[in-house]
Amino acid sequence: MSSLNESLRAALAAAALLGAFAGAAMADPGVVRIQTPSGEVYADANHMTLYTFDNDTPGVSNCDGQCAVNWPPLVAPADATATGDFAPIQRSNGTMQWALNGKPLYLWIKDTQPGEMTGDGVNGVWHVAR
Repeated sequence: MSSLNESLRAALAAAALLGAFAGAAMADPGVVRIQTPSGEVYADANHMTLYTFDNDTPGVSNCDGQCAVNWPPLVAPADATATGDFAPIQRSNGTMQWALNGKPLYLWIKDTQPGEMTGDGVNGVWHVAR
């Protein structure tokens, strides 16, 4: 009987750990580093280049409306938590967005292929995330 209880406890502990790891995986921003002709840059899980916006302030996105249509935010799940240099921030519409060292991250609507960086330098305020 004792070994049955120990086996049950071990199984429950393993299930709890798996649940904890599954939750942690959901909080991962899915960001990768890709090699480009101008060096390594951050990209989303589909290898689409990520950008930062000079008009943002640390932890605050100032890209809303048409700006957010052209520069879609890198969306974070509502229950996301910080991991490494990445942390979720709340946008003005209540959705969550990933930020790198406090800088909100965006995609660029005109990048159509993985690794493209056509948004770098747009209006002098958009830059590839490095």
